[in-house]
Parts: sequence; structure tokens; C-alpha cells
Amino acid sequence: MVAAACAVGRLGEDGPWLGFAPSLDDGYELVVADAARAWRARATTDELLCLAIAYFEDALPGAPEELAATHADIGALVRHLAAVNADPRQAPLLSQAVDAIDDGLAADVVIAALQRCLGSVTDPVQQLERRAAELAAA
Repeated sequence: MVAAACAVGRLGEDGPWLGFAPSLDDGYELVVADAARAWRARATTDELLCLAIAYFEDALPGAPEELAATHADIGALVRHLAAVNADPRQAPLLSQAVDAIDDGLAADVVIAALQRCLGSVTDPVQQLERRAAELAAA
């Protein structure tokens, strides 16, 4: 059984869409799909944070409307990351990001909170594009 995915946006105007889906092992998968095929792989915390940042930045062209992630979907995603994270540096930062999302703070405040959670990623969208290309090539 495959869980339904939430799309964050497209890679280019006519490119495949990029998003996430819960996995059966209580994690999340990164999903890249077009009309003919979908590629899925276990997502890292940084990849999921990059998706959340892309969502709040509105950095990717429109996701398919029927699959488009909502504020609540992104909130649940980040809340899950906070709940399962045991890193003493990252856990409190994730908790702050959850609070920013749940409190409905301005997008730039939420983005800053999410970026503080990232490891060495400096360009979230570029990271997602690179990972999507790896998935599609596999």
C-alpha cells in the first residue's frame, strides 16, 4: 500500500512535481512524479525541511491542485520531525519552527526558523532539484 502524497511544487513550469508522503515505517518519503511515473525514496530530515522552506517561500511553480500541500500538511510534517528528533542541537530548533507554523507567524519568520534547523544546506530549492534528478535517474 502506498500513501497519498502532498505536492509542494513543480520543478520548472512543466516539470515533474515534488512533494512528500508518509511511509509505512513512521517516516516520510520524498516523492517526484510526472503524469507517467512516480519516484519515491526515504527522505532525510534536511530534505523534508527543504520542502517546508520551499512551501513557505512559494519557491516552486504550482503544484497539481488536487495534490497541493496545505499549511496543515506542512505543520504535521515539521511536527513529526520535532517528535522523532533526538539531536540535542536540532530538537529545540524544530520545536521553535513548529511553534512558528502553529502560531501562524509571517512566512519570513517561519522560513528563518526552518533554516536554523538545517544542517549544511545553503540553498534548499537547489538541494531539492539535485535530489529529484538523482531519483529520476535511478
